[in-house]
Amino acid sequence: MTSELTSLTWVVALTSVLWVPYILNQIAVRGLVDAVGYPENPKPLSPWAARLKAAHYNAVENLVVFASLVLMLNAVDISTETTVLACQVYFWARVVHCIVYGAGIPWVRTLSFAVSWLCIVALLLQLL
Repeated sequence: MTSELTSLTWVVALTSVLWVPYILNQIAVRGLVDAVGYPENPKPLSPWAARLKAAHYNAVENLVVFASLVLMLNAVDISTETTVLACQVYFWARVVHCIVYGAGIPWVRTLSFAVSWLCIVALLLQLL
């Protein structure tokens, strides 16, 4: 497996578990019955959990683009120092994004998102 595909695997793993903390908060705040049901007036999540839920949605949205690029690079057999580095930095930028988004640190959240976006641009440029 290429380094880029390994990075993609880690990004998928991260994205796959991001829902766990905010669902646990939902159960703690609303109770199990309301958490798995459709209450008419659900209690709001804790602020950190609501932010982590938004970070998870953002991770899913960006995973579509990142995964597509990594798979296209793999299909055309492009693997360079740039693609390897961009994939590794993308993963760590997404880790930072989730942590600081949940913690409510706005400037670092925006910076980590921008870094991950620049990694996507770097991958795209390797294909073009």
